Amino acid sequence: MAKFILIVVFMVVLIANFASSEVAASSVVVVGSSNPKEEGNKLAMVQEEEDMDGGFSSLDGMLQWAIGHSDPGVLKERSEVAQHMSPEELNKRQTELKELMEKLKMPSDAQLMLIAVNDLNNSSLPLEHHLRALEELLVLVEHIDNAIDLQKLGGFSVLVSILNHSVPEIRTAAAWVLGKASQNNPIVQKQVLELGALTMLMKMMKSHTTEEAVKALFAISALIRNNVNGQSLFYQEAGDTMLQEVLSNSNLDIRLHKKSLFLIADLAESQLENENTAEVSFFSNRLLLKAIVDSMASSDLDLTEKALYAIKNILLLRSTEVQLFKDFCKLNEVLERTRQQLNDHREEYAMDVESLRKEVNLTFLQKLNKVTQAAL
Repeated sequence: MAKFILIVVFMVVLIANFASSEVAASSVVVVGSSNPKEEGNKLAMVQEEEDMDGGFSSLDGMLQWAIGHSDPGVLKERSEVAQHMSPEELNKRQTELKELMEKLKMPSDAQLMLIAVNDLNNSSLPLEHHLRALEELLVLVEHIDNAIDLQKLGGFSVLVSILNHSVPEIRTAAAWVLGKASQNNPIVQKQVLELGALTMLMKMMKSHTTEEAVKALFAISALIRNNVNGQSLFYQEAGDTMLQEVLSNSNLDIRLHKKSLFLIADLAESQLENENTAEVSFFSNRLLLKAIVDSMASSDLDLTEKALYAIKNILLLRSTEVQLFKDFCKLNEVLERTRQQLNDHREEYAMDVESLRKEVNLTFLQKLNKVTQAAL
């Protein structure tokens, strides 16, 4: 009881210092309309599993925050006055304090996500509101639990549907949110894949808008990374052709080339880690392999390094046709030219890339020698 009275006394002092300004700064404007009953049902599903109330959960919490944001001298002076208040005055101040806490209380993440989803569903709202809703979701889904909860609020169905939106900026933002939510999150990966997002994202790769293609490739990588089912679907959808077309087009943004090489290296590594699964023809596509090898000719060291990593992982696969690398891709010749290019660089990074080049060259020669010996 003594602690409670102390808290009330302090809060009486603090109300006079910052109540009006904090209430104004903490007000939240909700745009769009929705069905309150439907919103309540969706939120209940989420809040049954975790406490997502937000704001100040107790007088103690509010007290600690307020003390840290107040002038010590003013606190001391006004607390002496407050300590001499009658019980009636303290009760009145306590009521004012409760009202203040309600006004300061911020929406939970679940409530914010539901507001954003409802805004996206409201076609009468202007484009700016939809973009703002997507920006809000992009931040919120970085938390793995929020990403999982978004499905319960109907968020992924809405996001996948607007991948067909007529405005490129909306499609781009939706792909970005899906990618963020899917990163290292197998539950979300499964949900989004089942909604048919992968096929739609692969179509977006043909966009004339660079950012749309970049975000689509980001989402594709996030969806299928460490996900065997997602990778199988990617192979079925001719993912090798998609990546080969990207790498063969020198007019495309270099970010697309880098992301493509990173994805190829990751897929090959996944194949190595799952030795019991049947190796796929994806890594036998000669046009794709040549496009990877040719990427080493770039003056961009980061791109060269990513190409070397991809080649290294592919060479380690049992089914790799090393003769294809030699005869069709001219890997030995490209590796030598790359060595000469790296010698012209003075950066320490170039030395690291050269070490990787030597490793790839050694792996290539060893595998080639095995094939030669077996043919004798």
